[in-house]
Amino acid sequence: MPSDLEQIQAIKSQALARIAELTAEAKPTYYLDGQSVSWNEYLRRLQATVAWCDRQLAGLEPIEVHSQGIT
Repeated sequence: MPSDLEQIQAIKSQALARIAELTAEAKPTYYLDGQSVSWNEYLRRLQATVAWCDRQLAGLEPIEVHSQGIT
């Protein structure tokens, strides 16, 4: 089973690939059977997913804290 890091990296990669597809050929918003399909909203959600992945990946990185005591 993939680790959390690998899964988040895969989600980010998939979202970025989909963003590339959408921006290569822009599509208009349209209505189908009373439902609205907004490509701009879909693009914003994908961008939010990438931002979420970035935040999660930053949280998984090891950190090093330097401190100094005062005597």
